[in-house]
Amino acid sequence: MLVERGLQAMNVELVSEAYAIAANYLRRSGAIADTLVTDEHLLGIIIKLLQNGEFNKIRLANTAIARFQAQAEARAVA
Repeated sequence: MLVERGLQAMNVELVSEAYAIAANYLRRSGAIADTLVTDEHLLGIIIKLLQNGEFNKIRLANTAIARFQAQAEARAVA
C-alpha cells in the first residue's frame, strides 16, 4: 500500500507508526469508524506531512489529527 505511493522503504515504518497513533486516537474519539480499513484521508495527510519534511512520528500523528479534525469540522459547517 505505502510502497505503491512511492515512499522510500525506510519511511514505511514511520508512516505506519504515525498512522497507528493517529487512527487509534480518532477511533476512540469517534471521528473515524472502528474498523481495520485504512482511512485514506488520514493516510494522505500523514504522507503529505512526511513529504514536507516532518520525520517525528509523534508530531506527524498530532498534526495529522489536528488537520483531520479541522477538515471534518469544515465539512460539517459547509
